[in-house]
Parts: sequence; structure tokens; C-alpha cells
Amino acid sequence: MIKTIEVTDIERNYKNPVAELVEKACNYSSHIALQSEGKNINAKSLMGVMAFGLKKGMKVLISTEGDDHEMAMEGISDFLSCSA
Repeated sequence: MIKTIEVTDIERNYKNPVAELVEKACNYSSHIALQSEGKNINAKSLMGVMAFGLKKGMKVLISTEGDDHEMAMEGISDFLSCSA
């Protein structure tokens, strides 16, 4: 499953957005990849998400694959768009 979203002001909505995103991603068994600005990372990798440099207005392609890919897509999309 693939979806593109725009990151909202995650710095304002979460205390530690990098760690919280990785924690959320690790709740799913599916593989979750984030792609933007020439970078492609595993959302379950703390170092990868740190290097990814999430920021407001960034367009991110989310890719999920696995048993719970629909729930993973919804959870990560909601997190990045601050809809949760």
C-alpha cells in the first residue's frame, strides 16, 4: 500500500516526534518505509528517522507491506499529519 502525505507541525504536536514515530511504527508487524527528498528509510529505525529530517510541509511517500499494512498506513499517516 502506498500513500503520499504532507507532514504537519509535528514538533508542536509531539514531545519527541522521532522517537514517538519509531515507537508507533514498531507496533505494527508490517514493513513501513518512508521516502522523501531522495531518502528512503525504514520507519522502525531510530537512526533512519533521525537522518530523514521530518519537517513541516515535507511531502512523504509512505509504503506499507505485511499482514497489518492497512492499519500501519492509517497509523503512520495520522501521526505525520497530526490527525490522531
